[in-house]
Amino acid sequence: MTKGLWAHLAAPGAEFHVRATPRARQPGLSFTGGKFQIGVTAPADDGRANAAVTETLAHALGVAKTRLTLVRGVISRDKTFRLD
Repeated sequence: MTKGLWAHLAAPGAEFHVRATPRARQPGLSFTGGKFQIGVTAPADDGRANAAVTETLAHALGVAKTRLTLVRGVISRDKTFRLD
């Protein structure tokens, strides 16, 4: 995946809806219907999947991962991130 592929969506204050798949066989990222679908190989233990999803989304948006805040969905597959 190219870094910053969806950089045009990265506006301060924007919220991104994500459907996460932990323990995916292969990592992947797609954007359909206004929602990111992110598959990560990390398990959901101790927040490792959330960290991997945050890193993948930040890479796709071309921003630092510290600029993304998980607003909703800490233990859910459906998550909402806000760009600060």
